[in-house]
Amino acid sequence: MKRDELLTVAQVLDELGGVSRRTFYRWRETGKAPPGIRLPNGELRIYRSDLDAWLKSLRSAA
Repeated sequence: MKRDELLTVAQVLDELGGVSRRTFYRWRETGKAPPGIRLPNGELRIYRSDLDAWLKSLRSAA
């Protein structure tokens, strides 16, 4: 079984086509971003599967 990839915020922003970091964190504050995990060093990571599921939910809502 393939392990779920952990993406950095920069990788997620790149996948979203250049959404700004500020916009992404605003989405997080309002609950509109994919769920993430906070590492012990304080950095945020997003599971690939969570990003994919979030994008799919946006497509079905459009």
